[in-house]
Amino acid sequence: MVENATFGRKLFIVVNYSFLIALACACLFPIVHIAALSMSSQSAASAGLVTIWPKDFTWMSYRYILENSAFFTSFGVTLERVLIGGTMSMCMTLLAAYPLSKDSRKFKGRSVYAWFFMFTTIFGGGLIPTFMVVKSAGLMDSIWALVLPTAVPVFNILLMLNFFRQIPEELEEAAFIDGAGHLRTLWNVYLPVSIPSLATNGLLILIMHWNSWFDGMIYMNDVDNYPLQTYIQSIIVSSDLTNLKPDDLEELSAISDKTVKAAQIFVSMVPIMAIYPFLQKYFIGGMLLGSVKG
Repeated sequence: MVENATFGRKLFIVVNYSFLIALACACLFPIVHIAALSMSSQSAASAGLVTIWPKDFTWMSYRYILENSAFFTSFGVTLERVLIGGTMSMCMTLLAAYPLSKDSRKFKGRSVYAWFFMFTTIFGGGLIPTFMVVKSAGLMDSIWALVLPTAVPVFNILLMLNFFRQIPEELEEAAFIDGAGHLRTLWNVYLPVSIPSLATNGLLILIMHWNSWFDGMIYMNDVDNYPLQTYIQSIIVSSDLTNLKPDDLEELSAISDKTVKAAQIFVSMVPIMAIYPFLQKYFIGGMLLGSVKG
């Protein structure tokens, strides 16, 4: 028998839902505002008339982006960085987390290696020594300057390590009885039941590489090698539409620095917003339910 909710319970539900709805609106407002600003005219954007709905609707800012080769060049650099850096970081995360998830009886010297990784989270080399290492290694103006310094994400290793520890030992023992080695056990036993953790770590690595802009600014001397966020940051701090000619009166009257920057920012957010809903479902619910019987 279900008892009727008390007045206090009903009040809590109303307040809780109201707070969550307000918080969701506060998170969505900047995105909606940027989208509306990118589709508004120059006069409306300059006058500050745009809130959450475009004023004097126009696609001119997006047309300008499509005609801007520098934007797509930086977009390609970011895609290359995500593919190479994401794959490398995930491999390093798995190969480090699997042995560190074992106890000292199975992995002699585990504590030494664990403290070796933890030391990097407490003490860092600093910006100048890191820059000198990258420069001395001849990585300047190359994609490797963007992916190698972040190839071993210790925080992600800790997340994966703790997830691996929750996997029942019976699964590993059964694999060893069947003749599997450590690599085969990792690939065929651990990874299939670690999809939620893999999705979480993959998303964190993806966002880290996609949103990073500072390393592109200090390691890249050629603008053509800028990743997308570095390129967007460079055009935000500067105010010029270099690809527009003085006789392009139609475009000059329809767009401005503000609308073009808003359009570029919104386009850069689309891939993350498209991928996130598909990975979100893996954050909730375990994959181990019913994996061990008896």
